[in-house]
Amino acid sequence: MSLRLAAYAVCVEDGRVLLACHVPPKGKATWTLPGGRVEQGEDPFEAVIREVGEETGCDAVVVRLLGVDSRIIPAAERAVPGGPDHQNVGIFYQVRITGGRLRPEPNGEITHSVWTPVPGVAGLRRSSLVDVGLALARDLPATGHVRPVPVGGLLQH
Repeated sequence: MSLRLAAYAVCVEDGRVLLACHVPPKGKATWTLPGGRVEQGEDPFEAVIREVGEETGCDAVVVRLLGVDSRIIPAAERAVPGGPDHQNVGIFYQVRITGGRLRPEPNGEITHSVWTPVPGVAGLRRSSLVDVGLALARDLPATGHVRPVPVGGLLQH
């Protein structure tokens, strides 16, 4: 089984959430939260700030830790066929944008980022990470854990 540790930014302001459009080389566009892999030796707190900057062009500060999500993605459901089952451990932070300007990720798979009204998220083809992050931000569970989000239809791994 492969394993990925990632940090994600949940930026909600004035009823809107900052989403990034991820377009892999041979896949469909999917909306996701800014964020990604924590590099070896990197603090997830620093990783989420770095990822927001890389993917959106914006400067950010962490407001608080929201929680952690761990999910197993069976090999048959992975975007890259032929690989093993995969575990994604995501650390979610509430983040506030402090500056910068939205732009595409240079040499990356984020084609653009937009502020999206939270009620409109349900109609988007999106990563399940978006729903996890919004649930954590809305409910602020004391344990930092939300129920698993099922995938299918507009919700992707």
